[in-house]
Amino acid sequence: MNDPEREERDNAACAALLNATAPPPGLYCPGTFDTWACWPPTRAGAVARAPCPGFVPGFSTDLLAHKQCTSNGTWWRHPNTGKPWSNYTSCVKPEDDMSDIIAVYEAGYSVSLVALLLSLAILAYFRSLRCARITVHMNLFASFALNNVLWLLWYELVVGAPATLAASPAWCRALNAALQYALLTNYTWMLCEGLYLHTVLVAAFVSERRLLRALLALGWLLPLPSAVVYGARRAAADDPMCWSGDGAPPVELAVLVCVAVLLNLGFLCNIVRVLCTKLRAGGGAGGAAAGASQPTATALHALRATCLLAPLLGLQYLLIPYKPDPSASWWRLYEYVSALSSSLQGLCVAVLYCFCNGEVLAQLRRRWRVLTFRPRANSTTNTTVSFVRSSAPGAGEDKV
Repeated sequence: MNDPEREERDNAACAALLNATAPPPGLYCPGTFDTWACWPPTRAGAVARAPCPGFVPGFSTDLLAHKQCTSNGTWWRHPNTGKPWSNYTSCVKPEDDMSDIIAVYEAGYSVSLVALLLSLAILAYFRSLRCARITVHMNLFASFALNNVLWLLWYELVVGAPATLAASPAWCRALNAALQYALLTNYTWMLCEGLYLHTVLVAAFVSERRLLRALLALGWLLPLPSAVVYGARRAAADDPMCWSGDGAPPVELAVLVCVAVLLNLGFLCNIVRVLCTKLRAGGGAGGAAAGASQPTATALHALRATCLLAPLLGLQYLLIPYKPDPSASWWRLYEYVSALSSSLQGLCVAVLYCFCNGEVLAQLRRRWRVLTFRPRANSTTNTTVSFVRSSAPGAGEDKV
């Protein structure tokens, strides 16, 4: 968001304007440039106003920001940072308010988080499900859950607090960096899902233990360099507003995302090719229709299951690579669709690969039968014993 050339140019223009402006009589706050706007000398106890900057996404240049000059002739300082503070919270028009879209994000992330945590609990509870494939799924669920938690914290602590956003404290910028790391782990674990499926399908003989170790390192460590470079660059530039912005994605993040999505696209295409090859081989072998039906049905089932990998592997991001300009008529529709598709992706992954997983459903049914069968069995046994005793010869008769 900060442009050094723009700041230098605006600072020079502000200095020239302040030199040509006579200060008010009495006690006053000196004119200053806060890297966004030029504030004229203002008498003590008054409020200075300046046009909102047009280079900040979402700001309207026909609105005014304000800056408070205290009664002792100093600019008001924010209590969190102790630095002079300019109020730009009035620079957004009501029709440009994003609160409804943010509410969609918060609701979607909350629903997805509940589904992901429930999925993790189910997969961790049933030890019989433990295998390399389920471990990869669990790590993917964990990355989505981490991303959802951080997004909810961001909306609650930063977006919902304009003063915090304007003050840009250190914890707020650290939260932004952690959020970018969590977002990148979503893509790297999507890549791990595609790489695992491709390796197991194409390479018949592979050590799953070594493969799993490599995937664990890839999924959690690969995003670290990009996140560190992102944080270091934003910190060096001293970017305001908690490093938030609606501009183009940073190169250090966009490159990793594009590589992960394109690699998954290649994996999926090759997986479909291999399955189609096996489908043709299974359909033509055996000679008899009965003998060929079983491999054909198996291959078709695998092919249909592979097509469901699109949301898991993140290929839906290829459909909307460019964000429309806010002035476009369909910009708000795009924001709603983007909010739903992004926030509910964790829910889709949990439904497809846990709640609709045949192995998981079989374990849940088996557990349910165990929980419901034992009480019935004890009740039946007690009833049977009572019936036998009551129908025995001489039962219930008084003996003399």
